[in-house]
Amino acid sequence: MTRINTNIPSMIAQQRLNRSGLDLQVRLERLSTGLRINRGKDDPAGLIISERLGTDIASIEQAIKNGERASSVIATTEGSLTEITDLLNSIKALAVEAANTGALSDEERKANQLQIDSAIQSITRISNTASFGGLKLLDGSLDYITSGINSAQISNSRITSAGFTDTSTISVEVDVLSSAQKGNLYLSGDNSGVNDGRILSSTTIQIRGPEGVRELVLLESQTYASVVTAVNNLTAVTGVEATLMGTADSSGIVFSSSEYGSNSFVSVERVDAPATALDNFNLFKLDDDAAIDANAGEIWTNTGLIAGNRDDGADVSALINGILATGDGLNVSINSPTLGMELLLNETFGIDPTTAASTFDITGGGALFQLGPDITALQQSNIGIQSTSAESLGGTLVDGGLQFLSTLSTGNVNSLDTAAGRNNFTALQDIVDKAIDDVSIQRGRLGAFERNVLDTNRRSLQSAFENLTASRSVIRDADFAKESSELTRVQILQSAGTSVLALANQQSQQVLQLLG
Repeated sequence: MTRINTNIPSMIAQQRLNRSGLDLQVRLERLSTGLRINRGKDDPAGLIISERLGTDIASIEQAIKNGERASSVIATTEGSLTEITDLLNSIKALAVEAANTGALSDEERKANQLQIDSAIQSITRISNTASFGGLKLLDGSLDYITSGINSAQISNSRITSAGFTDTSTISVEVDVLSSAQKGNLYLSGDNSGVNDGRILSSTTIQIRGPEGVRELVLLESQTYASVVTAVNNLTAVTGVEATLMGTADSSGIVFSSSEYGSNSFVSVERVDAPATALDNFNLFKLDDDAAIDANAGEIWTNTGLIAGNRDDGADVSALINGILATGDGLNVSINSPTLGMELLLNETFGIDPTTAASTFDITGGGALFQLGPDITALQQSNIGIQSTSAESLGGTLVDGGLQFLSTLSTGNVNSLDTAAGRNNFTALQDIVDKAIDDVSIQRGRLGAFERNVLDTNRRSLQSAFENLTASRSVIRDADFAKESSELTRVQILQSAGTSVLALANQQSQQVLQLLG
């Protein structure tokens, strides 16, 4: 058709040329940015999911950095604990040397004491100064805060972990189910009116306990009170102590292990045979339902005494917040996902299951590490780092009281001069050994936390980071091979469209040929 007011072929060519021009802009934009999605209209659904993945990736990347920083905190803490361990080992060596009183002069022992004082001061100094970016590590700032602990029931507590999920306070209830016990053997003093409360004939007994074994010669007519004294003089080397039942010799003797727990035992065995038929050196132990209270001079039993010359102690059994705790003598511990702690029960509480449960609260504290991309309790880990000052390390029950490493310094009850004066370094050694255990256990817990929590968490997050980044790349990144091919196509279309538009515009001029 020969019309000049409307050039339809030109309009079509312009439309196609505009579309190829827009397509060319898209290809150039994608190739210049490297992204397939540069604005919402490129892929609305893809934009939404890619932005969500971007948020996840940023959160995971920060969580990885949090874990790396936590590892740095643990490494710094362990470095300080290593120095404290070295100092404790030097204290142990100095104490062992000082115990050699037969070959060490008073001046040398005083020099050792000066070194111990210096080491104790250094331990406390490290405890107060160890820090990471202004965060105190070993002065107790990262320990848990407790309230309401009854010292008559719980002598010492160590909270290792606590999860404050939707609460600012954790209530703890400790209920003793079965008592801690020492190994106990009973020797009756009632010899039916024949020298009651006395040895009937000379005999030799072998006393064995956790610390060792000794033999003791008993003489005919020797009183039970003197037997008790003789046995107790050997307690340091046998781990066995003796007590009169009540106040009268005729009530009998109780031979007991000096400590509570399944690792403690007492064995009293006669080496020679009875001299006469009247000789009644017969020992008895208590079955599982019986108990001896030597101080009260009573035997409480449901089924009576049974013959035997060895008896083992028993660990305390207790529930902590309804969880059966692991018992070790008077110590109980749990390690659940929400609560971890070690408690040293007071003797009167730990041996009496009829006592009401002990309760206290954990009101805060601990070192909280954000290890996941979301701020939730499930993606956080809380661990307690106890103070390592001399006043906090080595808590050991000595004569019913709790004594710490600080008691080894000059002028205190367990200094070298005092220990040498009483010729008994046992308490000093026990405290140092307990302090070494405290630090070693703390290092072990921190090492386990770094290895089993931080390292595994970091590897898991890194894997998630890689996979999410790859997924986001598939959705949002441009495929350069494809976009280059598309660019070539639209460039050809642009060139062809321009040529076609020129031809369409020329068609209208052909009408002039009709006008002659």
